[in-house]
This record gives sequence, C-alpha cells and structure tokens, in this order.
Amino acid sequence: MNLGFFGLQYSFGLQQSNMGPIYSYLGASEAAMPLLWLAGPMTGLLVQPIVGAMSDRTVSRFGRRTPYFLVGAVLCSLCLFAMPLSSTLWMAASLLWVLDAANNITMEPYRAYVTDRLNPEQQPLGYLTQSAFTGLAQTLSYLSPAILVSLGIDSNALSGNGIPLMTRIAFTIGAVLSVSTIVWSVFRVPELPLPEAEIARLKQQPHSLKATLIEVRDAIRDMPPAMRQLGLAMFCQWYAMFAYWQYIVLALARGLYGVSDPASADFREAVLVNGWVGGFYNFIAFLAAFAMAPIVRRLGARPLHAACLAGSGLAMILLPQIAREPMLLLPAIGIGFGWASMMGNPYIMLAAVIPAERTGVYMGIFNMFIVIPMLVETLTMPLLYEPALHSDPRHVLVFAGIIMLVGTGATLAVKLPVKPSSGG
Repeated sequence: MNLGFFGLQYSFGLQQSNMGPIYSYLGASEAAMPLLWLAGPMTGLLVQPIVGAMSDRTVSRFGRRTPYFLVGAVLCSLCLFAMPLSSTLWMAASLLWVLDAANNITMEPYRAYVTDRLNPEQQPLGYLTQSAFTGLAQTLSYLSPAILVSLGIDSNALSGNGIPLMTRIAFTIGAVLSVSTIVWSVFRVPELPLPEAEIARLKQQPHSLKATLIEVRDAIRDMPPAMRQLGLAMFCQWYAMFAYWQYIVLALARGLYGVSDPASADFREAVLVNGWVGGFYNFIAFLAAFAMAPIVRRLGARPLHAACLAGSGLAMILLPQIAREPMLLLPAIGIGFGWASMMGNPYIMLAAVIPAERTGVYMGIFNMFIVIPMLVETLTMPLLYEPALHSDPRHVLVFAGIIMLVGTGATLAVKLPVKPSSGG
C-alpha cells in the first residue's frame, strides 16, 4: 500500500539533493538560493489544504483519494523528465513550481489514505512504514548520481546547459518510478468502499471551491489544541531542514575543498559527496523507522520525536566542523534519526487528536505547519545570509542545528490525550 510513497519520495529526494546544484549550474547566487526554492512552500500552502478537503468529499468509482494520486503522479513524472533539460534559471524555477504542485496533489490524500485503510492500532506502523519508504527512496535518489558514475558515466560529462549527464539520467529514472509505483500501489491495494449512507451524505455536500475554502476555514477554527501546540515544533524542524537542503552542497564544497565556483570539478565532487551523505542518512532513516515502531508503542511518539530532533540538531552543528569525508557519516546518523521521526511521529500524534471524517482536510492543514516555516526561511535567509551568517553556508548549517534544538523543547511541550491502558 505504501509503495507509491516510494515513488513520491524519490521525486522529493531528487529535488533536495539536486535543485541547489542545478540552480548553481544555471547561474544562481548563493544569497538568492532560498528564493528559488519558494515553489515548495507556496504550492504546499495553496494546494494541500484544498486538495485534502476535496478528497474528503470526493465520490468516484476509483475512490476518494485515488484520482488525486494518479493526476499528481503523471504531472510529477513529466516535470522530472523536463527539469534537467532546463536551458535557463527561470525555466528550472518554473518547472519546480509545477513539480511541487503535482507532488502536493498526491501527498496529503496519500497520508489520509493510511488513516482510511488502517484501524487506530495499525496507524502508527502505517505512518512509520511511510517513513521507511521515504528513507529508502531518498537513499536511492541521493545515491543515483554516484551509482551512475560507478557504472561508467563520466561525472564531468555535461549537457549543453551545463547540467551533468548523470543528473539528467537520475531525473529520468525518477520520472519512471513516480508514476509506476503509484499506479501499482493503488491498483493492488484499492481504497475500501464507503458505506452507502456515507456516499449519500457526501453527494449532498456542495463541491464548489467556495465550499471547500469554507471547510478549510472551519477546520482551522475547530483545530484540536494539541494540533495547535505542534505548530512551534513543526516550525523549528522544517525551517532547519529546508535551510540544510539548500546549503549542504555549498557547505561541503567550502568545507572539504575550499571552493564556491559551481563550474569547478571540486564543486561537482561535493555534489557526489552530498549524495553519499544524503544516501547514508536516508538509509539510517529507513532502518530507524521500523525500529521506532515498538518504541512508540511503549513510550509514545512525543518523547521519541524530541530525542530524534535533538540528535539531528547536534549533527547539523557538528557537520560543518568536519574536514574529512569519512567522518561525515557520523553526523549523518543523527540527521537520519531526525528525518525518520519527522516523516512519521508527528503524523502519529496528529492522528490521535483529529476526527476521522475530517482526516483529509486536517492532513492538508497540517502541511501548512511544514510549508509556512519553509516560506519564512525562504524570505528570511537572504536577509540573514550576509550580515548575520557572514555569507558562509557552513554557518547556515550551524544556525539550522540551533533551530532544531529549539524544536526539541517545543515538542516536549505538546499535551496529547492520555489513552487508557489496554493491558498486556
């Protein structure tokens, strides 16, 4: 059921590991880099709450969520194929807007699909399985360029637009995986049929854009207190991760090789090193997601999530101090545990406090807790980069680590309902 999440997250992994270098190849400045990543938070802010609310009320012969999976997957595949063919900076940035919109069309209905399909006792394992598929998919997406080089692709072979051939091949692989895994998943594990009474109720509801926006507004007004409290924790962790993704290649190029020129061979080497580091921390996330399932049952998602955020924050602070490639795997372990937890535990906490009949709209609104910090980071980092962080990408990573540690305390402050013990 979660195999489609593999294709979706392979796409996100390609963005995280390659959009910064692609923008650099096409002439972007370091300070302007966050503004070029604006597509993710803006499309998430606009698309996911609306699509989540619409999927709650959709009635079709394919189900409530499936039409959104398929439309998003096709659009995503087309954009992934076209991205490395970009001839100008504006073309790449425009494609990223469409790509992120497509991913967002798929994402929140897929989250809601887990709650629809599983009973409350199974949901923690369902969401942590999504986290595991995230780790596996992004491991492979980060490692794709390095694997292609090991298979004989010349890392210095460039297309006419200056983007390496290995990047183009990796995005083509992503285009195939995005649509094929989602199609396989939804047809092998179809949605459960709705009761006739529920279908009749949904058909009676208005389906206009105005009605959808009213539903989103009402859901925000009625938001459970614990969900509101999660807002600060989510703000800190996603502000930090977005800054990390934007500046990690630049930080590695500066720290390991002392270069900042995107046209240099050492810069392309830093891209490959980031592939190994990112692949390793995502593999750690893949393993950690399964290991977390029994811990969540015993201790709960909140303390585990706080501990993982603390490890990730310390790792981000440590990483820029390392000047030898093998030692980079040490902080990657901490980032891997944090990433696994971010993709699973907040959703376990959320599922415990929201009404089942409004899962789609609340999953969409919860995504606002992801994209708003990304949006704030996009607008504030260019202002901080020179005066406060001295135009050094390594300082961005340290700053991100401190923000992540603040998120640890905010997570511990969330008050979740206490469930009665089931015994045994």
